[in-house]
Amino acid sequence: MKGRLLLLMAFVLGLCSCQKGETEYDDSPQANLDALWTIIDQQYCFLDYKEKELGISWADIHAKYSARLNPKMTRTQLFEVLCQMLGELKDGHVNISSSVDLGRNWSWREDYPLNLDEELRDAYLQTDYNLSSGLKYRILPDNIAYVVYESFQSAIGEGNLDDMFHSLRMCNGMILDIRGNGGGNLDYVEKFASHFTNDKVLVGYRSHKTGTGHNDFSPLEAEYITPSKGVRWQKPCVVLTNHSCYSAANTFVRDMKEMPQVTIMGDYTGGGSGLPFSSEIPIGWSVRFSASPSYDARKEQIEFGIAPDIPCALDAEKAAQGIDSMIERAREFISEK
Repeated sequence: MKGRLLLLMAFVLGLCSCQKGETEYDDSPQANLDALWTIIDQQYCFLDYKEKELGISWADIHAKYSARLNPKMTRTQLFEVLCQMLGELKDGHVNISSSVDLGRNWSWREDYPLNLDEELRDAYLQTDYNLSSGLKYRILPDNIAYVVYESFQSAIGEGNLDDMFHSLRMCNGMILDIRGNGGGNLDYVEKFASHFTNDKVLVGYRSHKTGTGHNDFSPLEAEYITPSKGVRWQKPCVVLTNHSCYSAANTFVRDMKEMPQVTIMGDYTGGGSGLPFSSEIPIGWSVRFSASPSYDARKEQIEFGIAPDIPCALDAEKAAQGIDSMIERAREFISEK
């Protein structure tokens, strides 16, 4: 995977450098908006898809936000207009950063139920759980392993994973709780998922931009998970999800959906399937955007999230009694298995 990511970066960086030399922009509000609009128009990988799904026109958006500019506006006012323009894409990987703020869109999780009570989750872990790098785990009273992985930014290695799986080997099943996991390193996604299969598994596809046209993409390249050479999990596993599972966590759910013995339970993930890259506009502000789309094993878009195999939500009344209904539903499912 590392080799493919470096290749993708080379393609996109080459594309960016080529475009920078083609157009010269001054530092006026209109020039900065034009530069930002053009970056998205030529390099953003979901533009046609977002126009169709959200009912927007990127061309109309240029006129809409240009009308909000004036030559004497402050930097703060310009920043707000540009943030609002990018917000039309509803993409957590699209943002603009200045020296004083980061323009971002978090509607992918803020507009949905949280389905996570962290204090309640901690109560299930208690205080004597095992802690290995980013992995927290213990064995529940019904001999079911409970594993919490809060961020793919937390490094995990084969040693961490082998030791964890070995210590949980006598359990009847596993609950892998990634609710609230906002993503991180794709290498950890591949490494973790490789412990849940004995065979090479097709998990999805990726492409990358090859030109400035909205549909200038390379052919889809298949992505596989190959079995780990270490300890592999052979029993039922439930992955608990919510809308705050984003980016690398979204990819992890995509991959785990294809694994034998794995069931996805909870809410839709938040999405975020594009590899982000960066550029800059004349005023010096950095712009990040999705530049390389990924798909599931059926070549379907996962930018707006992945559906669970078994939908369930956190029951507020039970939560007030100290019961996490999503964890309990997973325990029942594994017990029935």
